Amino acid sequence: MKRAIISADDFGMSVEVNEAIEQAHINGVLSTASLMVSGPAAQDAVERARRLPSLHVGLHLVVIEGPSVLPHSRLPLITRENGWFSSSQFGLGVDYFFRPEGRRELEAEITAQFEAFSRTGLPLDHANAHKHMHLHPTVGKMMIGIGKGYGLNAIRVPLEPPRPLYAAGTYTDTLGDAALRRWTALLRHQAHAAGMATNDWCFGLAWSGHMTTERMAALAAHLPDGVSEIYFHPATHKNTMLEELMPTYEHEAEFQALCSPGFRKGLEQAGAQLCGWQDIAYGA
Repeated sequence: MKRAIISADDFGMSVEVNEAIEQAHINGVLSTASLMVSGPAAQDAVERARRLPSLHVGLHLVVIEGPSVLPHSRLPLITRENGWFSSSQFGLGVDYFFRPEGRRELEAEITAQFEAFSRTGLPLDHANAHKHMHLHPTVGKMMIGIGKGYGLNAIRVPLEPPRPLYAAGTYTDTLGDAALRRWTALLRHQAHAAGMATNDWCFGLAWSGHMTTERMAALAAHLPDGVSEIYFHPATHKNTMLEELMPTYEHEAEFQALCSPGFRKGLEQAGAQLCGWQDIAYGA
């Protein structure tokens, strides 16, 4: 059976992102969003989610290239003076794995983000991490362990199979892509050991920021059996922050793809059933 979770990251990053997520849920196939609780427009996102009880919202954990919940004075090693994490996966990865103080700060921040989500009153649907940082063994372990105390029962495993991408359009598989696919096995093991549900496949890595209508119509026809999460970065338009952080991303095009009748029709013709994280968590 082919099943698909259609989701959007960066809920709360900006009003433009929030607008696109709301409209894509009402007028398109989007069912799920991942909330950046420390994002500049997080409160706006929460207010929209409260008006949309059918929109499933999870935590988009930010431990790289984004603002922290705790102040810099509480996280002097892992954040800059402006309260943002750096963009260096290597540097932060070393701090999170090898430095005891880095791990203590990370644990405090992850707890603070789950606590902030809890205060919204929204049901916790799932969790993942910005830039897939939960693939880091320390981040993944803490996200799962701390999240379980807040009711977390489903997480994203970013395993993107190459064959559907070859069939759906231009794609070049690299050694790095192959290594990443093997590395996801550790995260899946961590999740299953904690009794958490995971997706089988994930689409949105190779074409990140470029999940266009044409590509989605082609991908729908080649979805593999199992549960596929297809995630997007939509926005009604790009503001200054989006231009700075993701200059090459086609946010508006991804928004249009989510609302495209062709994408919905392609999923239906492929026999793909739309589902949510709690469907797979409870075996529905």
